[in-house]
Amino acid sequence: MKKRLIYGWLIAGATLATSCTKNFDKVNTDPYKATAENFNPNFLVSQAQIQFSQTGYDQLLFQSMWVQSLASTFDYYANGDKYVLRGSGTGYYNRTWNRAYGALTFIDEMKNLIQGKAEYGNLDACGTILRVMFIQRVTDLYGDVPYSQEGQAKSGNVTPVFDKQQDIYKAMLSQLETATAALDPSKAGPTSDLFYGGDVAKWKRLGYSLMLKAAMRLTKVDPATAKTYAEKAYAGGTMTSIADNAKVLTDYANGNGNSNTDALLVPDDFREVRWGKTLIDFMKSSTDPRVSAIAEISNGTGKAANETLAPGNNTYALQVGMPNGYDLNGGATDISKAPNYPGASGDAPVGKYSRPRFAVYDDRSAVNVIYTYGESELLLAEAATRGWNTGSATTHYANALAADMKSLAQLNNTAQAVVDDASINTYVAAHPLIAATALQQINMEYYVVTSTTFNFNETFANWRRSGYPVLTPVTYQGQYLSGSVPRRMPYPITLPQTNSANYQAAVTSMGGKDDFATRVWWDKQ
Repeated sequence: MKKRLIYGWLIAGATLATSCTKNFDKVNTDPYKATAENFNPNFLVSQAQIQFSQTGYDQLLFQSMWVQSLASTFDYYANGDKYVLRGSGTGYYNRTWNRAYGALTFIDEMKNLIQGKAEYGNLDACGTILRVMFIQRVTDLYGDVPYSQEGQAKSGNVTPVFDKQQDIYKAMLSQLETATAALDPSKAGPTSDLFYGGDVAKWKRLGYSLMLKAAMRLTKVDPATAKTYAEKAYAGGTMTSIADNAKVLTDYANGNGNSNTDALLVPDDFREVRWGKTLIDFMKSSTDPRVSAIAEISNGTGKAANETLAPGNNTYALQVGMPNGYDLNGGATDISKAPNYPGASGDAPVGKYSRPRFAVYDDRSAVNVIYTYGESELLLAEAATRGWNTGSATTHYANALAADMKSLAQLNNTAQAVVDDASINTYVAAHPLIAATALQQINMEYYVVTSTTFNFNETFANWRRSGYPVLTPVTYQGQYLSGSVPRRMPYPITLPQTNSANYQAAVTSMGGKDDFATRVWWDKQ
C-alpha cells in the first residue's frame, strides 16, 4: 500500500508540474532521442560495413558450388552443387540483392545527414567508395539493377528504374575517380570504420584498388576503358600490403557472429559441405602449402565423428576434394561411385573428403574478407600482361602469391590458418609467372585466394570474366540449367509484383529471359 501511495504522489506531482508549465514542448521532448542534429553519421558506416560483409547462405548455397570451390552431397545444396532447386531455393535469389541494398540504405542516410557539411568531406568520399563496392556485387550477380534512382524511397520513389549495367560501370568508375581523389589524409577520416579505423590513406588505396577491379571487369567488352582506368588506378596508388585488406572482424559475443560460420555449423552443413575437387586438385598439383592451412578430414570414424564440432586432421597428404554432382541416394550418382573415391569413414560416406578447417572457418567471430591486396596485385599483373602501364607483371604476381598465403592468417582474430615464411618463399620462387601461361596462372591464383577467403561472389564474377578455372558442368536429373554452368542469378521473385514495369524493362534489355543462362553485359563470349 505504501508503494502505491508513493507512486501515486509521483505521478500526480508530474501531472501537476506539466499542467502548470509554459514550456510543455521542452519538458516533453526526449533528450535521448536521435535527431539529424545530434546523431553521429559515422555510426552508419560501421552498420553498412558489417551488413555488407555478412554473406552466409547468400553465396554458399549457389555461387560457391557453381565455381566448384565447395561441394556437397546434402540435398539442400543441390541448388548450387547440381543446378537443381531444392527447399526454398528460389527464396535465395534475393539474398545478395537485399543484403547489398540494405547496406546501401545506411550509406544513403549518412550522405543525407552530412549534405553541405564540409567537415565531413572524407566521410562523404568513403561513403561513395562503399556505395560503389556494394552495387558492384549486385550488378555483377544480376545484371541491370537500380542505381541512379536507388535510395529515393524517402522521397516517394519506391519503384526505381533499372540502369543498364554498361551505364552503371561508367558511373562507378567516374564516381570512384572523383571520390578517391577527394580523400585528404591530412583531415579526419571515419570515426566508426570497421575496415581501417579511420585511416584515410588506406581508404585512398582501397578506392584506387576498387577502380582497378571495376576496370578489369570490362576486359571482354570495353578493353579501351579497362586500360584507361586500370592505368589511372595504378598511378593513383593501389593497395601496398595485406594491412590494406578490406575486411570486417565479426563479434559473436556482442550479437554480430559470423554468418558463414552460422551456416556451416548447421548439423547437415557441417557433416556434408566439403572443399571441391576442382580447387583442391589444382592446389595439390602445385604442392600449395595452403592446403594444410585450409583443409582437414574429421578425426575418428563414423557419422558421429563427422558431426562432432572439433578440429580434424589437416595432414597435407590426406586432403581430397569432393567432386560436384554426387549424392547419398545409392544410385549411379552416389558419392561412393565417384572416381577415386577415398572411402567411407565408418558409416559416414563423405568422411574422408576434406572440409573447410574447423578452427579457421567455424570460428563464430571470424573475419569476413571483402577485397585483398593480393587480388589487387593479381589484377595489376594481368593488366601488365596485356601490355598496359601498370608495372611489372612478374613482380605483381610474386607479390600476390606471398600476400595470398599471408592473408589466411587474418581469417581469425587469433591466427589459425598460418603458412610459414619458409614455405611461402619456397613456393613463390618455384612458381614464377611465365608469359605463355600468364593469364591462366594469374586467374587460377585469383580462384584460389577468393575461394580460400570465402569470397565466392568474387570467385564467380572473375570466373565469368576470365574463363578460369575451366569448369565441366554438372549433369544431374531435374536441372534448372543443363549443359553449362550458370552465368547469373535470376532477379528476386518478388520484383514482378513490387516493381513490375521496371523489372520487365530490365529483362527485355538483357535479352528477354530472367534465368540462370542469361549473361550480364560484361560477360560476353
